[in-house]
Amino acid sequence: MTRYRVDIAYDGTAFHGWAMQPGLRTVQEELQIWIGRVLRLPEPPLLLCAGRTDAGVHARGQVAHLDLDLAEPELVRELLAHKLRLALPQDVAVRGVTVAPAGFDARFAAIWRRYAYRLTDDYVDPLDRLTTAVIRGRLDVDLVNTAAQTLLGLHDFAAFCRSRPGATTIRQLQWLHAERLPDGRVEFGVRADAFCHSMVRSLVGGLVEVGTGRRDVAWLAALPDTDRRCGQIRVMAAHGLVLEEVGYPPDDQLAHRARESRARRSMTEECS
Repeated sequence: MTRYRVDIAYDGTAFHGWAMQPGLRTVQEELQIWIGRVLRLPEPPLLLCAGRTDAGVHARGQVAHLDLDLAEPELVRELLAHKLRLALPQDVAVRGVTVAPAGFDARFAAIWRRYAYRLTDDYVDPLDRLTTAVIRGRLDVDLVNTAAQTLLGLHDFAAFCRSRPGATTIRQLQWLHAERLPDGRVEFGVRADAFCHSMVRSLVGGLVEVGTGRRDVAWLAALPDTDRRCGQIRVMAAHGLVLEEVGYPPDDQLAHRARESRARRSMTEECS
């Protein structure tokens, strides 16, 4: 078997998320079907990703892998990269295909995921309407960034996550920052070792509460390490969220990282 790394971008508007669901169009199923077709496989191969995005969420830097028992891996790589670009529908694209180094696992070898969330507190440009959320009230970006500092580090983010049975909500939040773009929109950048369900959109929702003056910094700072979801936090609209990048260690550390992640998650399952 040869493992291939597939770098992917997609507009999540018409997808019901990444993961396959009966009767619904998903990114995973769309890609698996087309990979099977272009390689003329008897059935679609399994494609596993670094971060399972929700319905309506976009990606510019999604990473996935698949294993194929085919001769001439370099030829297979070239065939996949070329034909998928021609065959795939316009809302999903393969940015690149490579033969993966030893120990690579798109999910378990990842050391961080970086998302961006874009919103406007003014009007939304029609050309940005599918990737930008709209909020009420003027957002104080400096106050947002002050509040964001209170969330960094290793915490139980249960207050910001939709619970899943048996899933841990402990995460290492590495970076969280907002900036006002030249066009007037506000972009939130957030990076962590992994994210639990709805965590990014809830983090932004909490910061919007503070940045628009509806809550204070102390309210937000008290939420990490609470043991249940906070119903006062708004989960922001999915279409403002983009998976921008996934980080991996050097090639000689991939296998160790994957083993370490699997061991930790076997004790208590995590979502990415």
